[in-house]
Amino acid sequence: RKRALCMLFTSYTSTMAPLRTLAALTLAATSVSAFAPSTPALSRPTTAVASSVFDDAVKDWGEEYPEFAKWGWGPSVQAEIWNGRHAMFGWVVMCACAYHQGHGDFPDADKMLNLKEWGTLATIADGLEKGKDTISNERAIILIANVHAFFVGIAATIAPLPFSDTLLLDVNHPMYEWQVERNSKLGGIMPDMKQVGINPHAELMNGRMAMMGIITCLSYSFIKEQSMIDTINEWLGNAYF
Repeated sequence: RKRALCMLFTSYTSTMAPLRTLAALTLAATSVSAFAPSTPALSRPTTAVASSVFDDAVKDWGEEYPEFAKWGWGPSVQAEIWNGRHAMFGWVVMCACAYHQGHGDFPDADKMLNLKEWGTLATIADGLEKGKDTISNERAIILIANVHAFFVGIAATIAPLPFSDTLLLDVNHPMYEWQVERNSKLGGIMPDMKQVGINPHAELMNGRMAMMGIITCLSYSFIKEQSMIDTINEWLGNAYF
């Protein structure tokens, strides 16, 4: 009887061993598949997250203020693109200003403007002494450069070129259909990162990073009580001056 029980146990063990191995392999395969990237659903947009706070804001704005939304005013992809362009241009200007300041290219940079010669446009509020003072020659030059960029944006609104991207959406402009099609593929929390090279997705993402960078630089400069140009120079390891 003991021999019969031993033979039965041995037969049972040899029979269950392959099953246990198969079960272990199945469990391992299931565990590994949990860490594998899932295939996105076909109904999900490939260029943006399907739902986000920004998308809801754009929809609500369009329903409440259709007259403004049709021109691209308010929270819209058109406005985000242009805000990002201005932010990127702002970084170019600030880095250029830091370079020229470090190389002494501004004539009489620290000289204050004469109020009698320049008028009240040259005045600036002095927060420390709670009074007014005039801006320096360096600030005046930087201001003129920014005013030039501002008027470029104004020109893109009131007198856009036929082949250029307008600041506001205009149904009568030749680029209107292209703008609407482009804006419909953008937006969301993250754009399509698979798109490489010069394309609207890269422009949107670069503009967002530029806007966030300006906010960070401004906050850091306020905390450190220094100019944004000094902050940029500090972040670059005093590469400018």
